[in-house]
Amino acid sequence: MGNICRSPTAEGVFRKLVADAGLADRIHADSAGTHAYHIGEQPDRRAQAAAERRGISLEGIRARRVNEMDFEAFDYILAMDEDNLLYLQQGITETSRARLNLLLEYAASDNVREVPDPYYGGAAGFERVLDLVEEASRGLLEAIRREL
Repeated sequence: MGNICRSPTAEGVFRKLVADAGLADRIHADSAGTHAYHIGEQPDRRAQAAAERRGISLEGIRARRVNEMDFEAFDYILAMDEDNLLYLQQGITETSRARLNLLLEYAASDNVREVPDPYYGGAAGFERVLDLVEEASRGLLEAIRREL
């Protein structure tokens, strides 16, 4: 929503996986929110701390709002939950090339569909986000590799 917790965490995790796979020159990742709550801000300090404990940097990521160009520039636009997916579906046009999905559709386990928003909770929520995002990001990377 505001692009300071879940989405930048997913961006950082996915960027690391892509870099570790030697594909940083072929795969670009970015994150954006559906609302303009925190434009220009860094990720939440708790998200940064949780990511750093796992060797993932969120440095340089700044909150921004998704825009119509994103639907043409990106192959995938992935939402963290159903509400944000519904919002994003309103931006699809005939010229959109992006595939819209929930991020967790790429996770190996299918018992959770949405990444919970950790903003109003404690540190455990940010760790849970990382667990879910890491699993889904591995699946996403494999799906993209099959297309390269």
